[in-house]
Amino acid sequence: MEISVEEKKGISIFRMTGDIDINTAPELKTSFDEMAKRSGIKVILNLKKVDYVDSSGLATMVEILKKLRDNNGSLKVTNLSAKVKGLFEITKLTQLFDIFNEEDEAVNSFG
Repeated sequence: MEISVEEKKGISIFRMTGDIDINTAPELKTSFDEMAKRSGIKVILNLKKVDYVDSSGLATMVEILKKLRDNNGSLKVTNLSAKVKGLFEITKLTQLFDIFNEEDEAVNSFG
């Protein structure tokens, strides 16, 4: 998995490429650990180039969301493939995460 980060309008946009699974989830968690401690941070996970997420990947995303919210931050997810979106729907994570079709929609939703 590759992760690139861009700042846009005070929002950290994480763009992932590859699978988020038991082998790569720790890398994702490490990428967020320091940032999640800061107060009020705004984050977008762009999953446009992610084809597969397993249960450890989902658990890592939930953990990141919780850490951000504990510090008055927020997390939005965008560009889910049909397969990954289906996984979010089956696990009811669509009720937990703010999910957008396009990155610009997610950026503008921060207001």
